[in-house]
Amino acid sequence: MSQQIEAPASAGQLPEPAKSTPAFDPADVTVVFVLGGPGAGKGTQCSRLVHEHGFIHLSAGDLLRAEQQRPGSQFGELIKDYIRNGLIVPMEVTIKLLENSMAESLQKSGSKKGRFLIDGFPRKMDQAIKFEETVCPAKMVLFFDCPEEVMEERLLERGKTSGRSDDNAESIRKRFRTFVETSMPVVEYFEQEGKVVKLDATPPPDQVFVKTQKALADKLGANY
Repeated sequence: MSQQIEAPASAGQLPEPAKSTPAFDPADVTVVFVLGGPGAGKGTQCSRLVHEHGFIHLSAGDLLRAEQQRPGSQFGELIKDYIRNGLIVPMEVTIKLLENSMAESLQKSGSKKGRFLIDGFPRKMDQAIKFEETVCPAKMVLFFDCPEEVMEERLLERGKTSGRSDDNAESIRKRFRTFVETSMPVVEYFEQEGKVVKLDATPPPDQVFVKTQKALADKLGANY
């Protein structure tokens, strides 16, 4: 995909993480990456895990959408252009938003310990490597596998009420292509590290959740 979008002149410099060691100690902070194509049901499963098991859910997409709406954001227009075109926002922006949200959540809880579900991230290899170097290594990856036709049907249904600019047929297909080209290599990379649990996301959410809980217990221990 050769299309490039230039950042507007007013977008300022991207916040390059300056540190060479992770911001959070993996002994204190558990990071679970949650991956799957658009419409695979990642958000639904994360919501259940928050409600029933006390995880903190951070959606990279939600953070980016909130940032583009934030008054005075230097990255708002940049993010908007990338999302509208089904492209991946520069990783420095996304990683900084995730790190800030993690720090804020731990500060609110008054503890240095926390368990995070990071949903829809990393979407490219460079994001995966940079996040693990500068923020925190992931303990595992939940990969929700779902056929494209099922995901498209779900997204078009969601688009009737979501108000999201990218829940339309053209954007959906662009997102599928982007996912296959850039995110599947991430899944394969973590698979080689033995960190990936692949779950069939086609059945109803309740059935998927039973398997999700078992996967977490197997990887993180019964009291995850």
